[in-house]
Amino acid sequence: MPDFTAHRHPVLAVRCPDCGRAPGVWCRRPSGHMANDFHMSRKVEADHAFIDQHGPDASVERDGEGWIIDPRGRVGIRPQPEQLALF
Repeated sequence: MPDFTAHRHPVLAVRCPDCGRAPGVWCRRPSGHMANDFHMSRKVEADHAFIDQHGPDASVERDGEGWIIDPRGRVGIRPQPEQLALF
């Protein structure tokens, strides 16, 4: 199971489907140089793995120098149905 709190960025918890870089290793461009961002497919893969592991309401949040998983995520700040009433 990927550990989304173990690396300097949560997306690094999964292998990149595009460049094949292992978990914990930054993506590389075809030229071999370090990419300035993650491949989109890696971001999507990380999202799917995170939701499968922690559920759709969970979030990963910065905590000083590291990351923490909040199982409730941002659900507490989402508008409730009664708050959405127009009249």
